[in-house]
Amino acid sequence: MNVLEEWTAQVCRELGIDPARVDRTAVLDLTRDVAHGVARPAAPLTAYLMGLAQGAGTAPPDVVERLSRMAKEWAEATADRPGDS
Repeated sequence: MNVLEEWTAQVCRELGIDPARVDRTAVLDLTRDVAHGVARPAAPLTAYLMGLAQGAGTAPPDVVERLSRMAKEWAEATADRPGDS
């Protein structure tokens, strides 16, 4: 087990979450897309907001894909604008 797997398992135990329900790769891919497409601080914020929506039951089934697409579209739309990352 690597450090990321161990950390995920420990946090899941602490929060009462079944680790089998965590798609770590999808979350990491999403945060990468947001960090590169929007701004680095937007990545953990986006993951947190997605978690809130998941917990509230308001997140659509394709939430990761939607947010990744939004980040890529943001990058394209703001390509000529100086960022604040």
